[in-house]
Amino acid sequence: MTLEIALVLLLLMAALMLFITEWLRMDVVALLVLCALALLGLVSPAEAVSGFSNPAVITVWAMFIMSEGLTRAGIADSIGRRVIRLSGNSETQMIIVIMLVAGLLSAFMSNIGVVALLLPVTVEAARRCGIPPAKVLMPMAFGAMLGGLLTLIGTPPNLLVSIALENNNQPGFNLFDFALIGLPVLLAGTLFVAFIGRHLLPATDPGRAGLAGSRNLSDQYGLQERIFALRLPKPSLLAGRTLEESGLINTVGLVVIALTRGKETFTLPSRQTVLKAGDIVLAQGKFNRFERLRSWNSLTIEREAPMLHEKLLAASGLAELEVAADGPLADEILEHHRFRENYQLNVLAVKRPGQTLRTRLADLSLAGGDKILVQGSRTALEAMQKQEAFSAVNPLSADDVKRQYKLEERLFVLGLPADSPLVDSTFADNRLGDAFDFRLLGLFRNGEIIQQFHSDDKLEAGDLLLIQGREEDLDILRGFKELERLDDMSPYLDLLAKGKLELVEATLHPRSKYIGQSVNALQLDKRYKVEVAAIWREGRSYRTALGSMLLQPGDALLIVGPRSRLAQLTDSEHLIVMNPVQVKPINASKAPLAAGLMGLMVLLTVTGVLPIYLAAILAATLMVASRCLSMEQAYAAIDWRSIFLIAGMLPLGLAMQHSGAAAWLAGGVQSGLGQYGPLAVMAGLYLVTALGTLVIPTVALVLIMAPIGLMLSSALGVNGQSAMMVVAVAATSLASPVSHAANTLVMGPGGYRFIDYLKVGGPLSLLLFVITMALLPVFWPLSGG
Repeated sequence: MTLEIALVLLLLMAALMLFITEWLRMDVVALLVLCALALLGLVSPAEAVSGFSNPAVITVWAMFIMSEGLTRAGIADSIGRRVIRLSGNSETQMIIVIMLVAGLLSAFMSNIGVVALLLPVTVEAARRCGIPPAKVLMPMAFGAMLGGLLTLIGTPPNLLVSIALENNNQPGFNLFDFALIGLPVLLAGTLFVAFIGRHLLPATDPGRAGLAGSRNLSDQYGLQERIFALRLPKPSLLAGRTLEESGLINTVGLVVIALTRGKETFTLPSRQTVLKAGDIVLAQGKFNRFERLRSWNSLTIEREAPMLHEKLLAASGLAELEVAADGPLADEILEHHRFRENYQLNVLAVKRPGQTLRTRLADLSLAGGDKILVQGSRTALEAMQKQEAFSAVNPLSADDVKRQYKLEERLFVLGLPADSPLVDSTFADNRLGDAFDFRLLGLFRNGEIIQQFHSDDKLEAGDLLLIQGREEDLDILRGFKELERLDDMSPYLDLLAKGKLELVEATLHPRSKYIGQSVNALQLDKRYKVEVAAIWREGRSYRTALGSMLLQPGDALLIVGPRSRLAQLTDSEHLIVMNPVQVKPINASKAPLAAGLMGLMVLLTVTGVLPIYLAAILAATLMVASRCLSMEQAYAAIDWRSIFLIAGMLPLGLAMQHSGAAAWLAGGVQSGLGQYGPLAVMAGLYLVTALGTLVIPTVALVLIMAPIGLMLSSALGVNGQSAMMVVAVAATSLASPVSHAANTLVMGPGGYRFIDYLKVGGPLSLLLFVITMALLPVFWPLSGG
C-alpha cells in the first residue's frame, strides 16, 4: 500500500464515519472531502471542482426542475388519483396499484418528488377503504425507488454509473437500458410486498387505525385528555382583557381552541379578542399547570416592600452590566431564571438610549450596548469582570438606582401562609420569574435575608418574597382563581363533529429549512391562522409545550383550524398535508405542455440528437419559459444538498482511481472471490454495496463503489456495464430509513420503526439480489466488452 492509497482510504473512512454519525451535514462532509483531496495533492485543483460541471450533476438538477413542473401542472397527481381508484377496497390490490403507479412516475421524476406527491393521495385512499396507511406507505416508497431503475434518469445513481463508464472510455447506458433488469425487479418486488411483505408491516399507525375523520384523529392523538372548558364568572377580574393580556396563552401555555359567548362560538379566536363575563373558553393544555398558577392566589400582599428592599440593598450590591456587541448575550432573549442560574444575579431593569425598561423583560431581545441593572452579592458582581458577555461593569449606589430607575414603583412583598398549597414546593415547580413578569429579588425567612437560592430549594410557611413586577398582574392570578371548570364539555367538543373545526396531519418536506427548528418557527398561527395541536414521534403523541419542540424528520404534525384556513396549507412548500382539505393543481391548463416537454426530452435522448444532460437542460428551460413554473420555483425545487453531495464526492472517485486505491480494494475482493468465477465476484460487489445502503447515502455510496467495480471488471475481463449495473441496482436503499429521504418521508406518517424497514426491506433486497444475479449474464454477459 502506497502513501497515496493510505491517504485516500483515510479520507474515505473519515467521510463514512461522518455520514454514519451525522456530526456534520452530508453536503458539508462532501465539500470537506473535496478540499482535503486538493490540499493533499491527490487530485488537481481543476479535478477537485470538476464535479460541478459533471453531466450527472447537471442532469440531476435539471430533473428536479422537470419534476416540479410536472407536479405544478397537476399531471402526476391526476394520474395517481385516477389509478388509485382502481384499487378498490382490497389491501393487496391497493399495494399493487400504488407501487406500480409510484414506479412508473419515478421513471421520469425524482423519487423523493414522487413520494411527496403520492403521500397524501395514498393516505386518503387507504383511510377511505378502511386500510391502515402503514400497510401502504412503505410499499409506495419502495415502488418509487424500484421504479427509479427503469430509466437512466430515474435516479441519480443510474446517471453516476453511466458517467463513470464514459469517463473510463467505455460506452455508457442508454435511456431504457436499466429497464431490462429494472422492470422485472419492479414487478417481482411489487408481488413480494403485496402477498408477503405486507404481513410484516405494522397494522397500527398515526393514521388512526385506518378510520377517517377529525374525531378519530383527536382520539388517536389523545387530544381530549388535554382539553378542558373554563367559564368566566359574572363579574370577572379577567373581563375587559384580551386573551393575550389574560395570561391564559403566554403564562399558562394553553391553546385556545374556541370561545363561546351566548349562542355564538368563535373558533381559534385572535389573541386580541377581548374577554367578557360569562364567556366559555375551550382550551388545550396541562390543567395541573393552570392549577399551580391558581394556587398563587393563596399568597398575601404585605406592605413592607420599601423597608425590605432597603435591607436587601444593604446586604448586596448593584451594578450596570453593558452587553458586549459580540458577546454570547447579544441578540439573545433575556430569561430571568436562566440569567440568575448562570450569573447568580437578579435582573432589575434594562436601560437603552432614551428608554428604561422595568417590566415585561422576559421576552426582551438584548442588543449590544444595552445596560442591565442587576442586584446580587458582591462576590457575584466581581465575577462579572471576567465574563465575555459584558463589555463593562459599572457599580452603582442605592441612591443612584433610586434616582435613575425608581424601582419602588414596581416592588411588592408576598407572604406565604401556612395553609398555602405552595408550601414545600420548589422554585423550579413554580418558575416565579416566568409567570407574568415577576422577578424574585430576595427571600426573608425567620428575620434573615436569603439572596442565593436554587431551583430545587423549597418554600416554607411564613416566607416573605420580595417581588419586582406589576402589582396589577396579581389581579390576573385572582382572575384565574375565579374561573370555573365545566364538567360537561360535549357541546364544545362537537365543534369537530359539526365541521366548525377540522384536523389535518402534515409532515415536513425532506428539504424544509425548518427541520431542526422549533414548532414556533413555522409561525402557522400567523401565516395560516391555525395551530399545531399535537406531534406524533416514535410511536407516541406529544400534546403540550409544543412551541419549543425541535422538529425532526418523520414527525407527523396534527394541525387544527377552520376548513378554509387548513386548505391553504397545501400551498406551503415546507409541509406535506396527508389528508388535505382540498387539493387542486396549481395550473392544470399547463398539463399538456408539461407532458409534451417531458416527451421531447425523452425523444431527443432516444434518437441521439442531444445527450441526456443537454436534453434535460433544454426541457427544464422551456418549462420555465412557458411558465409551467417560475424561475423562483425552479430554484426552490432543486435539492442543493444533493447537488453539492454529488459534486463534492466525485473527486474522491477520481482520487481512488489515480492513487490506485480502487485497484487495491478490487484486488482484495478478487483474491477472496475470484476463484469462484466472475459471477461470484459480481455477487460480492452487490452485497458490499447493498450493506453500505444501511448507513451511507446512496449517492455517496455509488461514487465510492463505482471505481472499485470498474477495476474489478477490468481485472476479470468482465463487461464494465455489468459491474455498473450491479452497483446501481444494489444501491437501491430498501432496508433502512437513513440513506434515502423517500424512506424517511413515510416514517412518521406510517408510524414505522427502524426494524420495520429491516423486516420488509431486508427480504426484498435479497429478492433483488437473486433477480439481478440471474438476469445479469443474460443481458450483460460476463465477458470483456
